[in-house]
Amino acid sequence: MTIERASMDGALPDGVPPVALMSLSELTADLDDRTPAGIAAGISRRIRSGALPPGSRLPTVREVAKQLRVSPATVNQAWRALAATGAIIARGRAGTFVGEPAATVASRPAGRYQRLHPPSDDAFRVDLSRGTPDPALLPGLAAALREITDHEAGDLAADYLGEAVLPELAATVRADWPFRPERLAVFDGALDAIDRLLAGHVGLGDTVAVEDPCFPPFLDLLARLGARPVPVHLDASGPLPSDLARAVADFGATVFLMQPRAQNPTGVSLTARRVRELADVLRDTGVLVIEDDHSAGIAAAALRSLGARLPRRTVHVRSYSKSHGADLRLAVAGGPAELLDPVIERRMLGAGWTSRLLQRVLLTMLGDQESVRAVTAARDEYRRRAGELRRALAKKGVVVPRGDGINLWLPVADENAAMISLAAAGIKVAPGGPFEVGDQPASDHLRLTVSPLAGIDVDWLATELAAATVAAPTYRRVRRP
Repeated sequence: MTIERASMDGALPDGVPPVALMSLSELTADLDDRTPAGIAAGISRRIRSGALPPGSRLPTVREVAKQLRVSPATVNQAWRALAATGAIIARGRAGTFVGEPAATVASRPAGRYQRLHPPSDDAFRVDLSRGTPDPALLPGLAAALREITDHEAGDLAADYLGEAVLPELAATVRADWPFRPERLAVFDGALDAIDRLLAGHVGLGDTVAVEDPCFPPFLDLLARLGARPVPVHLDASGPLPSDLARAVADFGATVFLMQPRAQNPTGVSLTARRVRELADVLRDTGVLVIEDDHSAGIAAAALRSLGARLPRRTVHVRSYSKSHGADLRLAVAGGPAELLDPVIERRMLGAGWTSRLLQRVLLTMLGDQESVRAVTAARDEYRRRAGELRRALAKKGVVVPRGDGINLWLPVADENAAMISLAAAGIKVAPGGPFEVGDQPASDHLRLTVSPLAGIDVDWLATELAAATVAAPTYRRVRRP
């Protein structure tokens, strides 16, 4: 390493002294993959190995680009990915430096999901912030537990080498899958499946097309991977084809992560025409589509999947948490073997499989007529509650687009002012900011969950919500163009 002392006062992370500057030739040695992902991965390896200790000053983007014979934009994309993980820190004119050790990363501010669900007390009269189903509408577990106990399911408890997916559950799921899946896998909930799929197919510096707004944990997962989310905006029919085309052509998106129905937070569901339009955009690309059908069972909209037109590049994830119970921790992923097998093989080195006893419980509930009736009744009741609140808001002059599932996306003049107004009335809601891909959304929103509305005076609630939509901040906020 070339010994050169960095001499920029105040340019380094707190408590980290300036150290040697690695020469260009040393920094770029063995960087055979000169894509943004390859460059980011190579620098990340040097940081993790200690070859680039905290405080090391990196050469400029232009210097690295010239050495590697790539464009500055390519290196800049890699630098952005590294910065997103905290691996490097830009200090303006002072330069770019290796960040603090990974052990201290946990001390950073909480992610979007933590911002969405901060610790709180019971001071609120009504809590519409959670995004979870009404426990009273879930089917009972007792009958299913009794049945599996009475029918020799106990042998599953000692089976290390059995099928990871119960064959009977696989057959039941395949019967109404939106396309013919070559492989099925069971995971510990939808987020577990999404996490493992992203980790298996997204690398440092990759770009991923995501709906805007979208479920905040998706953005947290991408940040942890050092991937860059590219927003794809929505209309009443689903993600906009023009935005998806731009994400692929201009930003090189390798994955499209989406929710095909009852999209969280907007409630939007794909139309048949939009499926065709999105499939046409992706037909001649290698983009992997990951679909999160998080509201299966309680969504009223028909399930439409890009897998019906792109079966070799689509992994569809179906969750049973909102319909049958979150503590089952069950989701099924189906798609091509070449996309799922690496994820399944990696999982065998850790958790191995999802409890077959829980799979048996779900299988029993899927075939139990009382459970089926309970899920159907819950779907109808959520639709009724959402419709009642929309109609009450419309009488107050507030129009909320009709969606599906348990959430409404309420437009407001100012997010913070609206939340303060509602808090004063004893109403807790979810801020819209964590759902937005960009830092400067065109307009402000709140997410409302309708599942807790049983026994609530909807006219009173609509009055308070309507007042919140026009609440003005006590300060002047200037939006960037």
